[in-house]
Amino acid sequence: MDPKPEQPADCVSAIVVSYFTGPVLSRAIASLRGYDEIDEIIIVDNGNFPGDVERATTPSDEALENGAPVTVISGHGNIGFAAACNMGAARARGRLLLFLNPDAVMPKNGVTRMLEDAADFESPWMMGAKLVGPDGVEQQGSRRETLTPWRAFIEVSKLYKIAPKHPYFQRFNMHTHECPEEVIDVPTLSGACFLMPAKDYALIDGMDEHYFLHVEDVDFCLRFAKAGGKIYFNPHVSVLHFKSSSRANPVKIEARKTSGMIRYFNTHFSDTYPRPFLWMVAAALWVAFGLLFIRRAIGKLLRIAGLGVRTGNRGLKRARSMSARQSSR
Repeated sequence: MDPKPEQPADCVSAIVVSYFTGPVLSRAIASLRGYDEIDEIIIVDNGNFPGDVERATTPSDEALENGAPVTVISGHGNIGFAAACNMGAARARGRLLLFLNPDAVMPKNGVTRMLEDAADFESPWMMGAKLVGPDGVEQQGSRRETLTPWRAFIEVSKLYKIAPKHPYFQRFNMHTHECPEEVIDVPTLSGACFLMPAKDYALIDGMDEHYFLHVEDVDFCLRFAKAGGKIYFNPHVSVLHFKSSSRANPVKIEARKTSGMIRYFNTHFSDTYPRPFLWMVAAALWVAFGLLFIRRAIGKLLRIAGLGVRTGNRGLKRARSMSARQSSR
């Protein structure tokens, strides 16, 4: 294989993994095309409706026509998020990799600010942005503690409500804590948006492809930290993140998340936690999934009977609404 050509220090390859994302994909791509620092945009198409990717990659105005070129990797089917990230990273030419969810929008000057704040970092490092919803409020998952079996049990059992300030009952997500004013170290970031050197991504062989969807970012951060990597949270860059924009079955998503968490615990904590406790946590997670499944099944029956209100695809509806408002201006 020929070596990749040398690139400027701030040359960025942006990687977007898409699976039936809908119209918000266009906004994600448009938000990346205006940066001189971004040398290329790679879309890993795990599956979309005909024409969606083509529309997303067509510049919406003349100012974006000279933006970063877009490469679409397709034809492989839905191989999962982790495998798709690795596929995009393997194709990338840039010194730095920027991973952005297809339902996320990078703010103006966001990439530039991330690069400025990371200028003095020593490898290996990775940095995430502040994730906010359409209401401007920081989302859970934006910054996190290390996920342990005990923290998962605290979340599922809601024991944190007993003594929310006690150190033994601290939650996994840190979004309810006061947001820092400067870049800080954190144990775990969200995979929705993060920047890191390509060589540091390769340091731990990228994402673990045993995780199909969810938990792969949590596993990646833990393995990266164990390899000596520093993980940073950047409060200066607020990335707009729409949730539930994909047409993927939400019950299947939760099932994959549950199985992924159990795999994560068995992989990283089987030597430090008693096996019976891990079994108890796994049982609690599956019970929580079962309750969610029952609730969704009842809701679906009510909608079929005309007694309920359809609440699915909320992120997709918000994205369409915002796109309509933008077009009317």
